[in-house]
Amino acid sequence: MDRRNIDALIAFLAVAKAGSFTKAAARLGISQSALSHTMRGLETRLGVRLLNRTTRSVAPTEAGERLLRTLGPRFDEIEAELTALGDLRAKPAGTIRITTGEHSAKSVLWPVLPEFLRLYPDIKVELSIDSGLTDIVAERYDAGVRLGEQVAKDMVAVRIGPDLRMAVVGAPSYFAHVKKPKKPQDLTEHNCINLRLPTYGGLYAWEFEKNGREVKVRVEGQLVFNTIALRRDAALAGLGLAYLPEDEVRPQLADGSLVRALADWCPPFAGYHLYYPSRRQPTSAFALLVETLRHRR
Repeated sequence: MDRRNIDALIAFLAVAKAGSFTKAAARLGISQSALSHTMRGLETRLGVRLLNRTTRSVAPTEAGERLLRTLGPRFDEIEAELTALGDLRAKPAGTIRITTGEHSAKSVLWPVLPEFLRLYPDIKVELSIDSGLTDIVAERYDAGVRLGEQVAKDMVAVRIGPDLRMAVVGAPSYFAHVKKPKKPQDLTEHNCINLRLPTYGGLYAWEFEKNGREVKVRVEGQLVFNTIALRRDAALAGLGLAYLPEDEVRPQLADGSLVRALADWCPPFAGYHLYYPSRRQPTSAFALLVETLRHRR
């Protein structure tokens, strides 16, 4: 087969899966113009259009869909076999790409990684901090980390963290002027620090449970953030109530710089899980990391 066609087919698969020339070019490590030139050359040689291009998106044509369905699995098999050959080395090696949220990266992954990387110097780990529900197959991640309830049923899920608990917190200066909420519905009368969800673009509804009763409250306030640290800092500044993982505010609760509310409405829940496709054949490096991260009660 003409070498140009092999390179071009790899480029086509990258664009079709990413739905973007920009993302595909970054993944392949080439310029957008070079990628466009490669795709035009392939379409010319085949005599069919493979991609529909608009100013906002790129999608396979009927011919492109057929090529994607036929070649995609075969190239994945080749890549898996090449990776498996690497496992024959004396030392585990390779790059492991994981998408994870801010809190799980800090509380579960980072405490383990320094020692793991010292033990296995030929293994590389890439963490992508993203609060959205990333498609790990389409984005070519080896695994993702999310709460157990967020993991799709067709994935292998491994518990890697203890139970979690949320906390509604505010500064003493805030509570000096308002009464503490006694039930979740009281939050509608408070200045609350909101969290923006990247996946749906909306604001997170605070979730509570007591005696089997679940309540969601859409709160209002002057501030919206998408990071834990800024929400905590805003609460410490007396600018409103924040809803945060308990471990992130434990020192402030202990020294009194933050005060808790609605503790009886915040029971523990299942913690973080690492997940990956059930059809994936784990490399020795990946299997080592999973076993290192596995939560042991």
